[in-house]
Amino acid sequence: MTTVKEQKFEAMAVKRETYQLIINGVRQDSTNGETYKVFNPATGEEVATVAKASKEDAELAVQAARNAFDFGKWRHFPVNKRSRTLNKIASIMRSRFNELVELEILDTGKSLAAAQGQVMQAIEDFEFYAGAIVSHRGAVNSMPGAFQNITEKEPVGVCAQIIPWNYPMMMAAWKIAPAIAVGCSVVVKPASLTPLTAIVLGEICIEAGVPEGVVNVIPGSGSVVGNYLVEHEKVDKVAFTGSTPIGKDIMARASQTLKRVTLELGGKSPSIVFEDADVDAAVAGSLFGIFYNTGQSCEARSRLYVHEDVYDEFMEKFVAKTKQLKLGNPFDKETHVGAVISQDQMDVIDGYVKSAVEDGAQVLTGGKAANLEGYENGYWYEPTIIAETDHGMKAVKEEIFGPVVVVMKFKDEKEAVKLANDSEYGLGSAIWTKDYGRATRVSKLIQAGIVMINCPFSAFPGTPFGGYKQSGFGRELCIETLDLYTETKSIVSYYGSRPLNPFNV
Repeated sequence: MTTVKEQKFEAMAVKRETYQLIINGVRQDSTNGETYKVFNPATGEEVATVAKASKEDAELAVQAARNAFDFGKWRHFPVNKRSRTLNKIASIMRSRFNELVELEILDTGKSLAAAQGQVMQAIEDFEFYAGAIVSHRGAVNSMPGAFQNITEKEPVGVCAQIIPWNYPMMMAAWKIAPAIAVGCSVVVKPASLTPLTAIVLGEICIEAGVPEGVVNVIPGSGSVVGNYLVEHEKVDKVAFTGSTPIGKDIMARASQTLKRVTLELGGKSPSIVFEDADVDAAVAGSLFGIFYNTGQSCEARSRLYVHEDVYDEFMEKFVAKTKQLKLGNPFDKETHVGAVISQDQMDVIDGYVKSAVEDGAQVLTGGKAANLEGYENGYWYEPTIIAETDHGMKAVKEEIFGPVVVVMKFKDEKEAVKLANDSEYGLGSAIWTKDYGRATRVSKLIQAGIVMINCPFSAFPGTPFGGYKQSGFGRELCIETLDLYTETKSIVSYYGSRPLNPFNV
């Protein structure tokens, strides 16, 4: 075994043939020697071999995190020292930016522009929390008489963080940065399909000076390793991003030990185009809202509601622009839409499209797998627009998680709000209108954690990200996230001149 700390000044190449677990500051194989292959979804080619964690490895990782938290020095570092370390993590990431982008593309098949933006935000997340932690403190509260109350913020402890496959590096940063900023220790379980950049990020954390045991990364099966972490009595908090069914299962399992839980789950986000909208801007924003990251986004605006007065104009332009989107080489800066993550996901997407057609909907463009020269062994699906839909259709009600949008007309503001809220999900939403009053009214009525007004972007460091209803609870990417990783301790003291004698005896 080779300690990461020993290689501090000779960091391994980001891209390599094999990737190991990171436990207690050490790169190591799984205890049973098991490995698995990861593949490039764009080409079907093998990318690397990865150590596959077992329950025994998960136990080692939890013990390492527990020891680091209970007996280590990280949580006791002065805030400014932790802040400097987070900034150093960001600095190392910046110096290896192109390498990280390349690895993210190879691991996910996403486009160059998408990977660049997501790696950059991962860097900015560490920079944001390096600053945010400096002002994260307790308070002095007013009390009657000669009493004083102060509160302190203390790290919650060991955190299990389960990362999805659609944004491997960015989601890892969203979780690791605030947790270690406040002094927690983490055990990160990246998605089995896309573990590479999360492993490298763990290595960079240790290279930057995070003590051993504070950041552990163990790729492996969710049903084995993930469940083990969620149920472990020495894990204090679970943060999960992924599907709603798995989120429900995690919540049930975590309840047995009363862990704190943060869940960022599925979505079926609406986009509303009013009759006074800038149609060209709404078309461009709606295009990005659904087809960015190949539609594999929890807040993808996959339900599109267009006012009947501008429906024909909007749809003519929307369909034409969709047909112009370029699929192909993810490393080509002209590529708009990358690959779908796997054949299984391809089958899911295609199944939803076929069900919509069977229910009477009309496919205006797309609706089938894309056959790209040179990428025949990859997983590609054409950007798809489905019209003539209604809320009784499976494709309208359920999350597809692919480059597919369903479209409907509406008559007035009241109907638009009703349609938008007619979903079990409540993550993202978009409003397109020039009427500020309408934008304000509708944004207050929509049941979603994120409302985008005349804008297709939903996530910036400092802006809360999270959902209503079955899209989960808790907010990430913001200052308030720090509270999710801390306990608030209340301290009451008496400073009167006479001793207290409540029983008067």
